[in-house]
Amino acid sequence: MSYNGKQSGTGSGGERLSRRQFTKLAAAYAATMAGVGSRALAQGAPVEYIIIGSGPGGGPLAVNLAKAGHKVVLFEAGPPAADLDPTIAVPFLNPIAATSAEISWDYYVRHYSNQAQQELDSKYVPAGVPNSTNPNGGIYYPRCSTVGGCSAHNVLLMVYPSNSDFDTIATAFGDETWSHTNMRSYFQRLEDCRYLIQAGSLHGTNGWQPTEMIDESVFVADPAILEFMLTTVKTMGNPGDFDRLTSQQLDPNNFQVASNDVTGLYSFPLMRLNGARYGVREHVLQTAALLPNNLIVMTNCLVTKVLFASDGMTATGVEYVQGNSLYRASPLASLSGPLPPTQTITASREVILSCGPFNSPQLLKLSGVGNPSELTPLGIQTIINLPGVGLNMQDRYELGVVSQMKNNLAYLAPCNPNNPAQDPCFAAFFQGQGPYTTNVTFLSSILKSTPTAAQRDLVLFFAAGFFRGYVPGWQIDAFSHFNVISSLMLRAHTNNRAGTVMLRTADPRDPPEINFHYFSEGTDTTGADLAACVQGLQLARNINAQLGNIIEQELFPGPNYVGEAGLAEWAQNESWGHHASCTNQMAPLANGGVVDNNFKVYGTNNLRVVDSSIFPNIPGYYPMVPILMISEKASDVVLAAAAAGSSSQSEARFPRR
Repeated sequence: MSYNGKQSGTGSGGERLSRRQFTKLAAAYAATMAGVGSRALAQGAPVEYIIIGSGPGGGPLAVNLAKAGHKVVLFEAGPPAADLDPTIAVPFLNPIAATSAEISWDYYVRHYSNQAQQELDSKYVPAGVPNSTNPNGGIYYPRCSTVGGCSAHNVLLMVYPSNSDFDTIATAFGDETWSHTNMRSYFQRLEDCRYLIQAGSLHGTNGWQPTEMIDESVFVADPAILEFMLTTVKTMGNPGDFDRLTSQQLDPNNFQVASNDVTGLYSFPLMRLNGARYGVREHVLQTAALLPNNLIVMTNCLVTKVLFASDGMTATGVEYVQGNSLYRASPLASLSGPLPPTQTITASREVILSCGPFNSPQLLKLSGVGNPSELTPLGIQTIINLPGVGLNMQDRYELGVVSQMKNNLAYLAPCNPNNPAQDPCFAAFFQGQGPYTTNVTFLSSILKSTPTAAQRDLVLFFAAGFFRGYVPGWQIDAFSHFNVISSLMLRAHTNNRAGTVMLRTADPRDPPEINFHYFSEGTDTTGADLAACVQGLQLARNINAQLGNIIEQELFPGPNYVGEAGLAEWAQNESWGHHASCTNQMAPLANGGVVDNNFKVYGTNNLRVVDSSIFPNIPGYYPMVPILMISEKASDVVLAAAAAGSSSQSEARFPRR
């Protein structure tokens, strides 16, 4: 074993900037971004690639194409948000970043069409609240709209997926480049592992994405959390796990762990550099500042349509509108008024959608790619009849046992995030130490919900703080309770594939209708998803039952929900998710596929999708790593097509119109 204790990493693009250097450079670049983009477009060679969406799918792809010498326009509907960079940088403050009105897109989704069942969720927000962007009532579902997408506001978790997530694609297409052994090379290419590397673990050490482990000594110093950890290790772990935890040896990203489907306790790595957030956002902005004529980032630009040539199948460019907070999921958006003047831009090579599981299918449909029965009533001409667009949506089921402690957590006692100047925790953060370098998660496990499960399908993790799911104002709860621990579970590899993303209107500013069709409305006829949720809740309660000396009471689910039947009822009412995916699935056309194994949209030329919407099945366990991996693979596919001088025409036989 060796420790990769680098203080200044180098990636494929050369010397990595320190966080302070990056912040200075990013602020200067963001302040003049529109001008830089306009000058580069006016003075440079024709644009080769248009990529729509700067998150973990589109961002690294844009960087790789630009570094290869191509001219790329990267569209981002949100702002540069340079003023939020200090907040974005601090892992502990992710709830503040996630709810900043400047960069948040607040969706209100349905878990059920059955209104009576939907209203049993205590997180339900009635129709018309907070405004008409929630016309049918729903559950708050936060997303991020700024450079880097969700990498700017997530909880930083970098957990390697299951081998089956890729082998399924390899088998479906007979394409061994999608095998898990080949896909591991993309993880190695992008990763800069900065913690203990064990023999045979197949980590990367020279990539652009640093990964770090939390310093568990931050939590071990708190008596209550220490007792919680020791009890969890005794209940769920193996002898010596506590020592392995504190010495960074419980590594879920070790390739042997994934290959052998090893269950057990882990510390989850984070996308950090010396304690500060470092991910797609930093990667994109740094590259755009260094290569302004190759990577042109167009912020506050909402793409409204993909343009096609007269043949009805070759993507040639996009239409877009420019302005602040145009998309009506933004809490700052205007709910009325005309669309700003439409502008166009063309691409000599390809148009690539990386807008995520809600907006990539929405943009395809607005562009005439979808099911005529949905498009025609809205006055949208069908260009490509592709019924699978917006179907097959999947998500986790997540739940939490929230416990009130008898005393405040000691490790947070010195912290005062509302007064940074007088907060010693901020001072420690700038030295790469202390609570603010953490995302409050102190111990995790990846398990099988039943001994006969085909693969690990349950994650149980423990966090200091109050979290019962996403509700408006959840960030206030997160920082208002220093005497709460949340035992959170998520069901990985869910069976339900009934979710849909459907257009409400033909106005590109209006969010689509999003319905996940949970549990009884879904496709899991065996009830395995619900049973796994109950199992996770029981595991959490089993640990809490041994901690009566430090736990005052259970706040959620609470004493009214007992036994398997009670927990099943509560799970059906209160489950949530925030890892939507699979709405433009990579599958054979006959199986409802939208893209082929080279990311090409069926029936089109020069049009691809690269984001979480292309997975046929929701990957375990958190989406960041698998999306980054497919972005790296897509880079190779696109560059190979460019080198061969070929268009990206789908090879599938396709029924025209």
